[in-house]
Amino acid sequence: MGDFENKEREEVFSKKVRAGKRTYFFDVKATRSNDYYVTITESKKRFEDGQFIKHKIFLYKEDFEKFAEGLTDVVAYIKSNQEVVEKRYEPSQDDSTYESNGTLVEKDDFSF
Repeated sequence: MGDFENKEREEVFSKKVRAGKRTYFFDVKATRSNDYYVTITESKKRFEDGQFIKHKIFLYKEDFEKFAEGLTDVVAYIKSNQEVVEKRYEPSQDDSTYESNGTLVEKDDFSF
């Protein structure tokens, strides 16, 4: 019965994408019957209290094509109707820690 209490399934593969003030996690997980599904998590730090706000969606393999088609359509619409300027994430000193020798050591406080 312990497996039912553990809502998080085995993580098979993970990809972390930092995009400005948000971080996205794309995680492939396996069900008990070893079917894969994707969780997409958006994490953003709240300035008021430093807490991370997380939003998660589950994407199942039978929905991949329709999801990808819908995402492609809306991205194409935005690109054709507005200029999209991709911002590159440049860590600031608030996002990173500097050791005494001046070496930049990135903090990873996006743990779950």
